Amino acid sequence: MPIQVNLDLMLVRRKMSLTELADRVGITLANLSILKTGKARAIRFSTLESLCRALKCQPGELLEYVEDSPIREA
Repeated sequence: MPIQVNLDLMLVRRKMSLTELADRVGITLANLSILKTGKARAIRFSTLESLCRALKCQPGELLEYVEDSPIREA
């Protein structure tokens, strides 16, 4: 998927655990884990806002567009 979630990077930068972030934001650990691993298909703006507030960051620091690399034929 061309949208990459950099939640793990932000957690390291803020020296915060996923559990601590879940408590601060009020999101289940399971849902944050899905988002962190890039398996989420959507995110609500209210959730993104809560994450940005807790991590003191901008949405662009959490989400990044990365072009898919073309498939090479042998």
